[in-house]
Amino acid sequence: MEPVIKVSNLVQKIGRQILFNGLSFEVLPGESFGVFGLRGAGKTTLLHILAGVDRFKSGQVEVLGYNIKKSEKFKRDLGLVTQEKSLFLDMTVVENLDFMAALKKSSRSDVYQMIERYALKDLLAEPVILLAMGSFQRLSLACAMLNRPKLLIADEIIKDFDLYSRNLILRELRQFQAEGGTCVFGFSNIDFCEQLSKVGWLENGKLKVYEPESARAEWHRQIKLYAEQSDSHYV
Repeated sequence: MEPVIKVSNLVQKIGRQILFNGLSFEVLPGESFGVFGLRGAGKTTLLHILAGVDRFKSGQVEVLGYNIKKSEKFKRDLGLVTQEKSLFLDMTVVENLDFMAALKKSSRSDVYQMIERYALKDLLAEPVILLAMGSFQRLSLACAMLNRPKLLIADEIIKDFDLYSRNLILRELRQFQAEGGTCVFGFSNIDFCEQLSKVGWLENGKLKVYEPESARAEWHRQIKLYAEQSDSHYV
């Protein structure tokens, strides 16, 4: 089985700081791979590299069979949801959908399908800047799915918003995987582990891959260790 993503000895620097020091990992078809780490660990930078948004210092990254330094053809089968708001805030919901459909050469039926699947019908005339976070995230994912991607890359797809939006998004992500789609997520809430096949723990420039339960156990071990060390300072 050929990997959807294959990263070999990835090095990234920001100024003199080495952000990634030789990362190597693979994501297989149908997997849900989560990149976990604390603020500043480089989760967003790694996802941007995989999506072809950011360049990198050295190493090799293959996505959907393409060396991303030599070809952008992989982007035809990629859906991307960024952590920063990347939709057109001064446009309405339907204007965003129509514009993204034109960019991705998606059909009108694809737009209608996304409206139904992500429960956007009653929001079509709303300016995006006025949307609640849950509605905004549903629209972001709908736009990412317009081209029927094989790979979805999403940064902090689940946040602190309404349960309706959360459940709908999780349902659609499960359906996407059931149909053969592959997901890569950046996340910082350890509870998201339950949605994943594997967890890549990003820390100090290195990435260690865990099973979800092992990642959760390691997180709680570190919390306990930190608490014990903190308490010892007051003894």
